[in-house]
Amino acid sequence: MADQLPEQERRGGPDRVRPAASDSPEGSPRYVAPPLLAAAAIVLLSVNLRPGASSVGPVLEELRSSLGMGGTVAGLMTALPGLCFGAIGLLAVGLARRIGVTTGIFLGIVAVAGGLLGRVLTGSVPVFLAMTALALGGMAVCNVLTPAWIKRHSSDGGVVLMTIYGAGLTLGGALGSLLAAPIASAYAATWGWRAALGVWGAVAVLALLPWLPALVGERRARRGRLPLPRARQAHISTSPTALALTLLFGIQAMNAYVQFGWLPQIYRDAGLSAVHAGALIALLTTLGILGGLLMPTVIARSRTLTPWMLAMGALCVAGYAGLLLAPATVPWLWAVLLGLAGFAFPTTIALITARTRDPQVTARLSGFVQPVGYVLAAVGPMAVGMIHGATGDWTLVLLLLMASGVALGLAGLRVARPVYVDDELAA
Repeated sequence: MADQLPEQERRGGPDRVRPAASDSPEGSPRYVAPPLLAAAAIVLLSVNLRPGASSVGPVLEELRSSLGMGGTVAGLMTALPGLCFGAIGLLAVGLARRIGVTTGIFLGIVAVAGGLLGRVLTGSVPVFLAMTALALGGMAVCNVLTPAWIKRHSSDGGVVLMTIYGAGLTLGGALGSLLAAPIASAYAATWGWRAALGVWGAVAVLALLPWLPALVGERRARRGRLPLPRARQAHISTSPTALALTLLFGIQAMNAYVQFGWLPQIYRDAGLSAVHAGALIALLTTLGILGGLLMPTVIARSRTLTPWMLAMGALCVAGYAGLLLAPATVPWLWAVLLGLAGFAFPTTIALITARTRDPQVTARLSGFVQPVGYVLAAVGPMAVGMIHGATGDWTLVLLLLMASGVALGLAGLRVARPVYVDDELAA
């Protein structure tokens, strides 16, 4: 099969040819954002799609005390990101068919800014949760639609913009958790935790600035024209590559949620201090930024991704095995191994554009892979808590997480094939 593909497809890279105007899901003629505007839009968007969720944990105790939030409700709030990313993400493609991808992303950012600012202005727990859900819903819409927007506004198949996007997602999540406590402490006498969470609402408002001219350009290009009818194709779940990508995304997201939620406690139970455990999580996260910068180019230039996918699965297994056998001996090594295995996240995100040609198919694939994957991921942290509570130690948990590394490698082998989802749907 590889011999029948053009050279750039055999290398596993994204399609270098811009889709024709008729391929646009938003109408014809097709508007393409200028490169600098597109880059600025993706930079500001990407760093805003995680802090709203990651900044809550470090100030959760202060937040609960201020609002009188019970433990059960706090548990629900920590589960909201996965639930909203899954449930609202399923609706994103249908929304884009009605109003367009650019408009959908713009409204998503408005929801993020409004929700993050609104929740710090209330003293009501139900309103706080509602505003949090609004912000997370906006993030979910942007999560799904951004790969399709990048595909349509790139001349290189999305390599550069996906590099920016993947690194920005990880950087934004890291900054949210890193800056929350210092900001809350600096404003302890006045706004406290509200300042730590509200600052990201202000940053989200800034993200609207480059998206506004992109929205205006899109609207002018579509003036007097109706949106194109949706192409008649098989359901996205009939594509083996789409199914494998969904499984890969779910496994890596589950591992990420487990690591952020439980890895510090695993280290602390092994005798490390809270500060040391936090530093190890920061090390793991920093490696994720490196993966976001590296993997889109690797996908575009590699003849095969098989060695990379096998390596990620093996590193995942090795990292958890180290935590099981000698968690406090060389704790930084286990964090590094798991951080390198976490390259699976930017790989999966980049493959959504690299394994599709038509931006409509990119949107459909993203709208399937991410919501379903996040639903799978939401089960992981809850299962870890239940298993640890029942057994009293981390042995069974770590053995199961090692098995997830094997599954990650196997799913990666399937998506390593240079196959386009468009072709599988047409077949």
